[in-house]
Amino acid sequence: MEQEKDVKNVEKPTRQQLLKDPDIKPTDDVIAKALGEANHAYEKFLMQLASHEIQLKWRYYTDGKAWLAKGLYKWTGVRGGQNETTIFWMSIWQSFFKVTLYVSEKSRADLLRLALDKEVRLMIANSKQMGNRLKYLPLVFDLSSDELFEAIFTLIDFKKSIK
Repeated sequence: MEQEKDVKNVEKPTRQQLLKDPDIKPTDDVIAKALGEANHAYEKFLMQLASHEIQLKWRYYTDGKAWLAKGLYKWTGVRGGQNETTIFWMSIWQSFFKVTLYVSEKSRADLLRLALDKEVRLMIANSKQMGNRLKYLPLVFDLSSDELFEAIFTLIDFKKSIK
């Protein structure tokens, strides 16, 4: 009986968000230390962002009490004005980084027509709309390797095409 009790009390790995101190900016060294082995995937992700014309902008958000990065796409409009849209949000967690894209409910059918693997299609199909007034679906990816990069960049390019 005692042995059973111990099995139930075994702690599961915690999913702890990092970069919570407003005074410690998310430098490459700070992020590398937080991610550990997942830092290689993070660096590869950053390199691919550049080829998709996405810039990261880090900021400390007091409501969430953490540093978050916005993936920004900037372009020049037809009249020469500079435009900017947030494509995704990123946060750093212990041993992985989280990329969250918010897509409109009305674009779900278009998303499901994209060349995506079964797992990502299922995520899109099962994603629940946020609230009654916000008509957005959160697509959340926990990344510690590059295996989902192709799908994520397909979704990023889709979001860039919506203006």
